[in-house]
Amino acid sequence: MSKSKAGNKTATATFDCADRPEKIRNVALVGHSGAGKTTLVEALLAVTSTIPRAGSVVDGNTVSDADPVEVAQQRSVALSVCPLEWDGVMINLLDTPGYPDFTGELRAGLRAADAALFVVSAADEIDPITVSLWEECAALGTPRAVVITKLDAPRADYAGTVAACQRVFGGEDGQAVLPLYVPAGESALTGLLSQCTYDYAKGFPPAEAPAEQDLAEERGALIEAIINNSEDETLLDRYLSGEEIGIEVLVDDLETAVARGTFYPVLPVCAETGVGLAELLEVLSGGFPSPVEIDLPEVQPLYGIDTKVVECTPAGPLLAEVVRTTVDPYLGRLSILRLFSGTLTPETQIHISGHGGESRGHPDHDVDERVTQIFSPLGATLRPIERAIAGDICAVGRLGAAETGDTISAKTAPLLMAPWEMPEPLLPIAVQAATRADEDTLAKALGRLTAGDPTVRIERHHVTGQLVLWCLGEAHADVVLERLRATGAHVETVPLRIALHETFTAEARGHGRLVKQSGGHGQYAVCDVVVTPLPRGSGVEFAEHVVGGAVPSQFIGSVEKGVRTQLEHGFDQDHVPVVDVRVTLVDGKAHSVDSSDAAFQTAGSLAVKDAAVNGKLTLLEPVAAVDITVPDGHVGAVLSDLSGRRGRVTGTEPDSSAMHGMERTIVHAEIPDAELVRYATSLRSITAGTGRFTREFARYDLVPANVAASLRAAKE
Repeated sequence: MSKSKAGNKTATATFDCADRPEKIRNVALVGHSGAGKTTLVEALLAVTSTIPRAGSVVDGNTVSDADPVEVAQQRSVALSVCPLEWDGVMINLLDTPGYPDFTGELRAGLRAADAALFVVSAADEIDPITVSLWEECAALGTPRAVVITKLDAPRADYAGTVAACQRVFGGEDGQAVLPLYVPAGESALTGLLSQCTYDYAKGFPPAEAPAEQDLAEERGALIEAIINNSEDETLLDRYLSGEEIGIEVLVDDLETAVARGTFYPVLPVCAETGVGLAELLEVLSGGFPSPVEIDLPEVQPLYGIDTKVVECTPAGPLLAEVVRTTVDPYLGRLSILRLFSGTLTPETQIHISGHGGESRGHPDHDVDERVTQIFSPLGATLRPIERAIAGDICAVGRLGAAETGDTISAKTAPLLMAPWEMPEPLLPIAVQAATRADEDTLAKALGRLTAGDPTVRIERHHVTGQLVLWCLGEAHADVVLERLRATGAHVETVPLRIALHETFTAEARGHGRLVKQSGGHGQYAVCDVVVTPLPRGSGVEFAEHVVGGAVPSQFIGSVEKGVRTQLEHGFDQDHVPVVDVRVTLVDGKAHSVDSSDAAFQTAGSLAVKDAAVNGKLTLLEPVAAVDITVPDGHVGAVLSDLSGRRGRVTGTEPDSSAMHGMERTIVHAEIPDAELVRYATSLRSITAGTGRFTREFARYDLVPANVAASLRAAKE
């Protein structure tokens, strides 16, 4: 948003690294899948001569969607960095996925960026996903602007889309979201501040002429909004008294308000025709903040070394973060870094630190390594550079221990950054190697997968023994499986088994007798036990009330061991553990010669087996405490769905964190795990992608008789 129009600006075909953080802009493109983010990035790269010509999503030749999965699905599934230069400013465009299953990549992009550009289609309504993303950015205090694309679409309605943005994004009065330009025919825009029309009919940059449209009302509203956001308290009085405020003053205040995150300009852009690209580049380079204007993430020193990082400067201590990890066929593991402080050069000795991800399969690690080559990434293309400075984004190859979310610092001054919040994976996918020979390959592939995608949680379930990949949704699961198979791992999906338990519902008696004589020492042990039900969550208790030494004291522990082993193993081929019982040894017999530890273990096992035959057992299933957050308009559908999942609603409350006009309700419920296997997908379907939930284990509960048979069948 320079004070003079961009007619005299020259784009450059060469790429040079920025020499100062003030000359860098890191901007994440945010919006729903299909809004045109990738197409817009292509147009900006082409118009600045960063690439010879723009690619196409349909043709699969765009810079930012180079992954084979993205080409096949024709949508972004991973974060991509695309730098360009404009007016002496290096702009790192971060193309983020818009589909909810890849929220982890979006949050990584927001961590690496200092501002967000929301991409909204003029031909479609603002979808709930975009609203959720706006809230995500608002929670982080990220400066934002809105670009309205697809102006040439048959159903395009720029004015209607602006009104929708004001209603959804603009708060109570919508005056925080206002257009800077309006379309003037098919190939031109009119600037509300400059009152000039910029005609793209003859090429780029556009021709400038005085505006013929009467836009006094729109211009007045924009000026009043800028003045209301101004730090000059006298400006409003001067304006109301009739004084003409200079455009230079207005532009300065506008840039300050945008960088501060209190005003969100709207710009019309048509990537296919190029209309509005010069104006957008002005906002990116002049309106959005540089890295020096952004607060650094929280940092703590390691090993007691007091190193302070207070500002984004190339002369400061080295501080960077891995925002994405991939595996390159030639370079091996490739780490995309956002530098917050210091300067990174080849041969630098660095410290890699990752903490807090153990629950997702990322053990804490602290490793010293050496940087070899440094690259400037342009999508999948890597361009060697001599250095990367604070505020910039670069790629480093062959960092063997680096994972997404790790902190990079100097070897002599190790640091640890507070990680960004990762979305919780809630869709379980059970997998197994196709053959025994594939097991080693699968293990290595899982290591590479978790290094690059911290939103995947890998679990070897302690009860069922299944290998479970927890994903964010069906689309995420498809990508995860595709990437595993691309490494050569032959992996199959199998039905997920629920970790069922069993318990006694009434007291039962059991008799265990082992008498064998086969020459020499035989085996002799007799046990009588009483099995008593206990309250849920009690586990297994063992007691003995033997009178007169019927079972010698040295064999009591053997009986207990046999009992516990049998209960843990279960009573049938399903191997369902038995819990919440007390087993009391009440009588037995021993032989002075033939009794042994092994004999009484077996007798104890036989005794509880006999009690199971004589008693009544029922299945127990895990139940989760679930908090479901949905827009108010979807509460009824969610409650209806819960009733069909054997869910029990325990309460509802308003979501106090919701923005004005985006009211939500939190539904508290208890739902059996068996009904939650695909709930992440179902909730997204019934709430148009706006619902989310958290879960935690609550307890085991009795399974209704009509459900028990189906649960047992699922385990076979």
